Amino acid sequence: MSGLYFPNMSEELVYKTELKKKKGKLYFIDKDGDICEGPMCGITQHHPPKYQGAEKILKLGIKRESGYLYFVGKDGDVYRNPIKEK
Repeated sequence: MSGLYFPNMSEELVYKTELKKKKGKLYFIDKDGDICEGPMCGITQHHPPKYQGAEKILKLGIKRESGYLYFVGKDGDVYRNPIKEK
């Protein structure tokens, strides 16, 4: 069985932003390469589940390379880590 692991967790800065993260919010990079903000637990209804949508807050247009995990760091900047398969 193959899995993913992150050797050394060597973060590489991709984009420096002035983003100030808010408590209780989840930040992620969408398919367009922009930063979105949503609630940490965005379920608004159970049976059937409905989720509160995220809002695009910074348009960056980051082009992703395969083999990397892109994320918003604690400081609000965008980083990437190499992903290697076992």
